[in-house]
Amino acid sequence: MAGNTFGKQFTVTTYGESHGAALGGVIDGCPAGIEIDLDAIQLDLDRRKPGQSKIVTQRKESDTVKFYSGIFEGKTTGTPIGFQIVNENQKSKDYSHIKDTYRPSHADKVYDDKYGHRDYRGGGRSSARETASRVVAGAIAKQLLSQVQVTAYTSSVGDLIMDKPYQELDFSEIENNMVRCPDIAFAKAMEQKIVETRKEGDTIGGTITCVIQGVPAGLGEPVFDKLHADLGKAMLSINAVKGFEYGSGFAGSQMKGSDHNDLYQQDGTTHTNQSGGIQGGISNGMDIYFRVAFKPVATIMQSQETINSSGDVVQMQGKGRHDPCVVPRAVVIVEAMAALVLADHLLRARTSKL
Repeated sequence: MAGNTFGKQFTVTTYGESHGAALGGVIDGCPAGIEIDLDAIQLDLDRRKPGQSKIVTQRKESDTVKFYSGIFEGKTTGTPIGFQIVNENQKSKDYSHIKDTYRPSHADKVYDDKYGHRDYRGGGRSSARETASRVVAGAIAKQLLSQVQVTAYTSSVGDLIMDKPYQELDFSEIENNMVRCPDIAFAKAMEQKIVETRKEGDTIGGTITCVIQGVPAGLGEPVFDKLHADLGKAMLSINAVKGFEYGSGFAGSQMKGSDHNDLYQQDGTTHTNQSGGIQGGISNGMDIYFRVAFKPVATIMQSQETINSSGDVVQMQGKGRHDPCVVPRAVVIVEAMAALVLADHLLRARTSKL
């Protein structure tokens, strides 16, 4: 299986399956001398881990990360950083009913089509549990980006859309509620929506907004490796993501150029930021902001028609422990992937100026 490495200068290669012995990864290209706060890394893992509230899967995992190389006396050494997270609470029997059956909208059938053999326990490598390794790498990338602040939050659940401009929000409220929405009234409504959906044996999607502040001008390559293109690839590589837009996004297609253009001020900043902090694929020093759309979780506790490996039409119903909405746990994953992109481009910019 190819495609397990992300980045060019600052890279992470992940390994492991949902019900295997462990998950982990190797981070390469991290400069020496970066002070590493291990508690901050574990805190981000805790924000992603299952079982943290009543609106997420009740799988119980401590998601404790252990580092094996690349960090000495609290600082990076410049050598590859190896780490591992042991799986502690697998219930593989919950998946025995899908050994030869393809779940609707899952990767089951396409994995069989491509590889001819798959780990059906929890989806194996296709499981979102793989993202725990990304969070570790992203947490280290955040510490490399000491002057950059990456903040993500839930901006919608189903048809509940909190569309206030991010400048009007209090980011300190994000971690004060289960859905990680900085608007308290919306957070309560979103939580109730998820609870009601779970009682119906169903799932629901939503969106996450991410704001990156303090990004210096000049990051990104102007042709195939545009900064927004790499951010889009990063977000679309996350399980269940169906869409990405930055700056004015799709709404910009409904505007006239005279309304959409970001006019410069004498200090080099712009009056507006429809560009989302990126012009010509290169950061311009303004805030970068984007939105990521997540589909409803494919596993639902309702009977659905599907086929098995023999091509027979069968009925199946989800079993086990699953998220009714992935959005609250995915907030930190979006932050992690954004940090990986920024760290990679920061190091590429430094290299190009040597």
